[in-house]
Amino acid sequence: MKNIFACICFSLLLLACDGRGDTDIRFATNPQDYTAFLKANPIKSYTEAVQEKEFWSKRLGADSTGVGDLGPLAGAYSKLFETSGDIKYLKDAEKVYKKAITVSSVKIQDGYKRALAKNYISQHRFKDAIILLEESYAGISNKHATQLLLFDCYLEVGAYAKAEQLLKTLENINQFDYLIRISKWSDHKGDVSAAIGYMEKALGIANSRNNTSLKIWANANIATFYGHQGEIAKSYDYYLKTLALQADHHYAKKGIAWILYSKEHNTTQASVIIDHLLKIHKVPEYYLLKAEMASYQGDFVQSKEHMQQFFTLANNPLYGEMYNTHKIMALVEVDPQKALELAKKEVDNRPISQSYHLLALAQLALNQKQQALSTITNHVDGKTSEPMALFHSALVYKANDMQEKLGPLKTALLPASFELGPMVYKKVLAL
Repeated sequence: MKNIFACICFSLLLLACDGRGDTDIRFATNPQDYTAFLKANPIKSYTEAVQEKEFWSKRLGADSTGVGDLGPLAGAYSKLFETSGDIKYLKDAEKVYKKAITVSSVKIQDGYKRALAKNYISQHRFKDAIILLEESYAGISNKHATQLLLFDCYLEVGAYAKAEQLLKTLENINQFDYLIRISKWSDHKGDVSAAIGYMEKALGIANSRNNTSLKIWANANIATFYGHQGEIAKSYDYYLKTLALQADHHYAKKGIAWILYSKEHNTTQASVIIDHLLKIHKVPEYYLLKAEMASYQGDFVQSKEHMQQFFTLANNPLYGEMYNTHKIMALVEVDPQKALELAKKEVDNRPISQSYHLLALAQLALNQKQQALSTITNHVDGKTSEPMALFHSALVYKANDMQEKLGPLKTALLPASFELGPMVYKKVLAL
């Protein structure tokens, strides 16, 4: 069996990258910065969500429609999913929102439909969300709130003209919700500096309102964008600011773990954080990083074990299509036919360059070099600067003996060591 794990990169979780390099050569992390957050009560948020769920369940009663109680109950299930990572809670929330829509009046349905659409977005069911939102928008609805969510969905499925038109309609530089979306749009266009600028304006609004949840959102996203830009010290600092606001913020801890591994090659300390996360927030993708780090250390037996743990979780039918991109990367060398099937599904679900480069990778693994080249040429080339997409494009060009295309891509990838991670970066150097 070929070693698949060198191909698996935690930066799959950070798909919107601009490929800029690591500029913080002298930067170093300090365990004292984040250790206290690992010792903080890890189940406080989960316990609070359980209490909310129990409270609203009792109020609802077994035989009552309880329209006013259905929303808070579904919200409690959503919080349980966010805090525990257990997909069952997200599906429970979906069921409750659907019931709320069924038993509520037309005027009230709108809010529940938006809530259900958000649930679908979490499940990567973007087309289902669009159908629901467009239907709601056509009726009695909060048009502005619905447009905000439609923009998010259009961006995810590659309906860029619609997304851009909505963005122009929504324009309000003093509104938090607009700023985070123009920030997303800027990142999509490859202008990470603008994305950071808009997000910092959003943070200013959150600070002026003293709104903790908005401050957490803004700080975490700024941290991500600085990582995309290669400013690792700033990224690290904003992750710490996020944790200072919410000590059990899983995404911020995961971001610091990636910095420890990709920037400092400190697999020991990164593993401490990931193992901590797995105790309180057991989601499949953490095992991908554990697999890659084991492979980086040369322990391919351990790497394979972690990959099996990933599939054990990710193959839960309740996840649906949520982990297709991760599975494609993991399967491409051991079961390329299965990888191709999943890639076709992902392209159908999200016909964007970030899906098509995985389709090309699967085609290449099946020695379909011409098909892979066609996929890259028609759907990836010139449409994204995300490093993993560029790397897979380079593999396709190399397989087709297109040195004139391969050379510029390798040059573009050389500064992207942080985004790609050590294992994939070795393959870049070998192009």
